[in-house]
Amino acid sequence: MSQQSLPDAIARRRTFAIISHPDAGKTTLTEKLLLYGGAIHLAGSVKARRAERHATSDWMKLEQERGISVTSSVMQFEYAGFQINLLDTPGHEDFSEDTYRTLVAADSAVMLLDNRKGVEERTRDLFEVCKRRRTPIFTFVNKCDRVGEDPLKLISDVEADLGIACHPITWPIHRDGVFVGVYDRRQKQIYLFDRGEDHGASRATVTAGTLDAQEIRDLLGPSAHDQLMHDVMLLDEAGHPFDHEAVLRGELSPSFFGSALTNFGVEPFLREFLELAPPPLPRESLQGTVSPADEAFTGFVFKIQANMDPRHRDRVAFVRVCSGKFTAGMDVTHVRTGKSMRLAAPQQFLARERSAVEEAWPGDVIGVHDRGTLRIGDSLSSGPAIEFQGIPRFAPEHFARVVLLDPMKRKQLDAGLRQLTEEGAAQVFFTSPTETVSPTPIVGAVGQLQFDVMLHRLEHEYGVRCRLERISGRYPRWVVGPDEEIERIARERGRMLIYDVKGHPMLLFEDQWGMRWVMDRETGIEFHEVAP
Repeated sequence: MSQQSLPDAIARRRTFAIISHPDAGKTTLTEKLLLYGGAIHLAGSVKARRAERHATSDWMKLEQERGISVTSSVMQFEYAGFQINLLDTPGHEDFSEDTYRTLVAADSAVMLLDNRKGVEERTRDLFEVCKRRRTPIFTFVNKCDRVGEDPLKLISDVEADLGIACHPITWPIHRDGVFVGVYDRRQKQIYLFDRGEDHGASRATVTAGTLDAQEIRDLLGPSAHDQLMHDVMLLDEAGHPFDHEAVLRGELSPSFFGSALTNFGVEPFLREFLELAPPPLPRESLQGTVSPADEAFTGFVFKIQANMDPRHRDRVAFVRVCSGKFTAGMDVTHVRTGKSMRLAAPQQFLARERSAVEEAWPGDVIGVHDRGTLRIGDSLSSGPAIEFQGIPRFAPEHFARVVLLDPMKRKQLDAGLRQLTEEGAAQVFFTSPTETVSPTPIVGAVGQLQFDVMLHRLEHEYGVRCRLERISGRYPRWVVGPDEEIERIARERGRMLIYDVKGHPMLLFEDQWGMRWVMDRETGIEFHEVAP
């Protein structure tokens, strides 16, 4: 066991998430950060799946079949003395709730943009989540190996669209229209890359030098070198000055250019990001601010995943360490229940691959085996009861009845739905507040693709085949008020009353106009978008 001090361990940690619109290259960038961090020796990009090499972060069978990320995963590795906790999130908007929960566990975020498209809708939504939490945001403009927007225009568009100032740290270098390298403005170094023959599976060969080095001038040629000199002068004179405090406040975004597919610009980004990103930050709790340097161990559950190892039907709770030192086998208080529990056999992750860990520090993510005790948002503490502010549960936008194809599988269906609900992968509703089992339970999802994942997992993990009957209601609100008033409102056409697993009533409306009409008139009832 290491003898490092708590302040040293905190200073070394970087815990961040990558956010992007689908198809911006997030999984590929994640893979390349693992490659440069030495966590893997051969990158298996999504493009190479015909060769049966799947991206490390996409461990679920459905992800490998479809070539998309549908669940968040954790990757931990070391680089240049830093201990990195990379929280990979689903890019698809149908899994936004999983992404929001993961962002709560991150200290900073990398916003990945496609150099041809700039800020897209999904990126904008996730940026707003980070902005509300004042999360430091770093920008990586990807796919610079393809013809895209002018870099100056792209940066200007990001600033105008998102209302955040940008300071380019690395700048793309093109020779005869081809992306060949980047200039690091902080280090005043040029990095020219050679495109390898293995399609980016291994590190790119790099030539480094200063702006006035003759070798660099010869490699670039007069035209490309003059253009670079002009761009650097323009950025220095007209761009936003660098202000590290503004970065930490989420007001200035250090920006980088590169190509995750070819590995161009990835390592300069990684080096600079680790120097500029914040170490683990203080966390707000109902008892006040918790500093990572506090001696008592505290943490919270931000994700639960069942069946990561289908052979053992396991259930793992992902715990973000917020303060103090964690040691394997320690006894902690489960704050929600007030009971003591032992955190035995903790693990750290490289997606589905796991390894035992004896200790963990603020910023780290540990996996603890759970037999159904823990829930998303639960707080753990080795000292006084500290309750971190909860992770909100969003109202679904799609609803369907679950029809079991084999009635003999009823028990397995109930177990599967209960597990998926506790993971946050689905929400289950009933037509009575006292029901725990229903002949046709109702499931809700934030996005349609969640239904596909739900059916896939029920069949492959629980042996249950089902079909879904869609419900026309699309506009839900949790409601608080007298039962008789809620039931009266629900009797009108175009409305439906259902109850979540905690017995909280929800009114489901067929159209937005009908929902607004009721909300304006029924002043004795409280309507909530998030579960009360």
